[in-house]
Amino acid sequence: MAIQRTFSIIKPDATKRNLTGKIAAKFEEAGLRIVASKRIQMTLAQAQTFYGVHSERPFFGELCEFMISEPIVVQVLEGEDAIAKNREVMGATNPAEAAEGTIRKEFALSIGENSVHGSDAPETAAEEIAFFFSGLELVG
Repeated sequence: MAIQRTFSIIKPDATKRNLTGKIAAKFEEAGLRIVASKRIQMTLAQAQTFYGVHSERPFFGELCEFMISEPIVVQVLEGEDAIAKNREVMGATNPAEAAEGTIRKEFALSIGENSVHGSDAPETAAEEIAFFFSGLELVG
């Protein structure tokens, strides 16, 4: 396995409930290093662009409105097999199906308000990281 970088969002439902530190700790406890992090208020245009892959789906508008409803924390995580590790730590999208100890099992309110987002592949991670971070913001 190789050292990888992946992208993570701590979503509005989690930042609203002051869970940022608890969620970040879960990533670190799993062996992932946070190499970039910032709290932002996403605009509607940013949300529509970022989630553009879902633009034809019925939940697109609701997803975009949710993502701009409160600040979010965007992060770059680094570690051995970081993409798979992050997805393991996050847990299943449906918190009812998520494994014990995962972020979504502990903190998600619903399938829609599931506290975190993580990249699903190296190509997606590269695109998502570049969407929110410049090279100068990524430290080793």
